[in-house]
Amino acid sequence: MLVDDPDDPRSREVGLDFPREWIEFVDPADAKHVVRADLTWLLSRWTCIFGRGCHGIVAGRAADGCCSHGAFFTDGDDEKRVRAAVKRLTPETWQHFRRGFKNWTENDTIDGKNPARRTATRAADAPCVFLNDADFPGGGGCALHAQALRDGVHPLEYKPDVCWQLPIRRDQDWHKRPDNTKVLISTLAEFDRRGWGAGGHDLDWWCTSSTDAHVGAEPMYISYGPELTALIGAPAYAKLAELCAARLRQGQVAPHPATEA
Repeated sequence: MLVDDPDDPRSREVGLDFPREWIEFVDPADAKHVVRADLTWLLSRWTCIFGRGCHGIVAGRAADGCCSHGAFFTDGDDEKRVRAAVKRLTPETWQHFRRGFKNWTENDTIDGKNPARRTATRAADAPCVFLNDADFPGGGGCALHAQALRDGVHPLEYKPDVCWQLPIRRDQDWHKRPDNTKVLISTLAEFDRRGWGAGGHDLDWWCTSSTDAHVGAEPMYISYGPELTALIGAPAYAKLAELCAARLRQGQVAPHPATEA
């Protein structure tokens, strides 16, 4: 959603279609695993600016960040991991404390047909139940994220998959090659507005396209190293980091326009 009003933060979002650089390599630990990575995105200086200028995805609710809706679980393992993390929360650390799995989750649907469970919202049209208000004595922001930091672990160990993976999009597909061999291709790309489906174009603001969020001190492949490692494995991440560093030394052909602005 591009606008011309310079006072509107959406005016600082770049378009979705621009040249990108890609790299493809075989996972050093698995010859049947091929990684395709968007270097334009991973070499960008995007960083999360929640609470530091984030405009939020719903108009008038900047404090929500991207937590304005519940987070769908990807599978049983995701659900089990979050369940364990929730047990570590208390009324002092979770503003909207609720006991019992069914009290902090809701049944919904992603495709309009099949049921899917997600984290609950505080009420209809309210943010995720795990989002503490900024003035909450126990700390504002995601209660699960804060608990992970208190426990000395990375937030990806406590938060739903969709929450810690954003704004990286990983797609995986088995591909049959001309010689009839098969490889699993993991594609790492920017989770832009299109990543949300048709509804992504209706978000009031989205950070990956905004110059406001391309202010990181390090390129994404470094700042999101733990997340990338979780997505493709340590050996593959080490190779990816090596290739990203080499590309930076050589100079990019297609840098991200939001970083360059």
